[in-house]
Amino acid sequence: MEIETIKKIIISQKEEIDELYRRENIVKREIDFAQLQKFLASPNILLITGPRRSGKSTLATLLLRDKKSGYLNFDDERLAGFCAKDFDVALQAFYELYGQGIEYFIFDEIQNVSGWELFANRLRRTKKIIITGSNANLLSGELATHLTGRYLEFVLYPFSFREFLDFKSVEIKENDFYSTKKISQIKKYLAEYLKNGGFPETFKFGAAIANKTYEDIIAKDILLRYGVKNKETFREMANYVISNFSGDLNYRKLGHIFSVKDMHTVKNYIDYLSSVFLIFIFEKFSYKLKQRYITSKKVYGVDTGMINSVTVNFSDNLGRIMENAVAIDLKRRKSYWQDNLEGFYWSDYSGKEVDFALKEQNKITQLIQVCHNLNSPKTKEREIKALVCASEELKCNNLLIITDDEEGQEEADGKKITKISLWKWLLSDYKK
Repeated sequence: MEIETIKKIIISQKEEIDELYRRENIVKREIDFAQLQKFLASPNILLITGPRRSGKSTLATLLLRDKKSGYLNFDDERLAGFCAKDFDVALQAFYELYGQGIEYFIFDEIQNVSGWELFANRLRRTKKIIITGSNANLLSGELATHLTGRYLEFVLYPFSFREFLDFKSVEIKENDFYSTKKISQIKKYLAEYLKNGGFPETFKFGAAIANKTYEDIIAKDILLRYGVKNKETFREMANYVISNFSGDLNYRKLGHIFSVKDMHTVKNYIDYLSSVFLIFIFEKFSYKLKQRYITSKKVYGVDTGMINSVTVNFSDNLGRIMENAVAIDLKRRKSYWQDNLEGFYWSDYSGKEVDFALKEQNKITQLIQVCHNLNSPKTKEREIKALVCASEELKCNNLLIITDDEEGQEEADGKKITKISLWKWLLSDYKK
């Protein structure tokens, strides 16, 4: 590409970012900015991944807001002809525009350019680089080997409930947890958050944008990039899996439903959905690694608003919606603050199940059930009995039930069980 063409694109994209900061309410995300900025104090690559439209570009520019940096977004039709040999031309364009002393670069969706890895590996020896991408497999095995110790990967998720309230200019103080009026307001916002999800653009353009984002991910990030041949079957399976949120995931069953005989194909389809962050999977906990791989898994959608855009009768499944919201937040907590946190579910041979078994280091540290309400004696007995059984097997006494509105303590078989409302759990201080 011509250097003058690239210069025009660089300036145009910079003007778009500057206009965004002037026009929009930019929410500072609940992440450890100091840690990420410290990593960029010397030549390194910070890799920010996550679903499309989750705010990766905004986060990257926020991190370098007070630095002189070069920015180039490759998810731009004007760069459709850009290839590996043009990277040096782009560098020259940056130097001519900003001077030779530029130390920081942001490359958005760079995976659109074949051969980008070698360029990044060369540039990171002297520069500090942020790369964003919407694919969990952004780093090839070869590049990851070359970059050992020289890159940090960070996954950004859609807005948390606290970030959503920040966007709505709702301030939460400690005393508000005891204010009936404030709690009523918070619960109203929670219902909106669960329905519409946490993608920033949804707050501006409405729920329809969630479906547009979903379609873009399917079309651009999966069908096009992975060259899926049977596109209609894949779309149907994707819709089915996401509609089965907070449910079991069984490859053989999926193959039977959609007449896909090759289990490798089914597994590939699920891997594609995971790689672009549309879904994530919790395995059944077992101290034996082999058991984790061969037993059924549970699947969750990355955003309740996106699930709502795909699913029929979304509002009829409040318990599952709440469970999915908890699963998302657990993934968010692991990425942002608790790197050692691992999430599983637990079940036994008799069918008793606990929604989440949280593991840190080599120990299960908390067991969590999510239940819309415990009004039914049968439901209450089932949830508590499963917690008690899991507690005994896994030697964990930190037992929690997350409900819509019920709080307090329960005691069963000598075990103390805490009950907390979903809104309060989502707003709890989990930073360590």
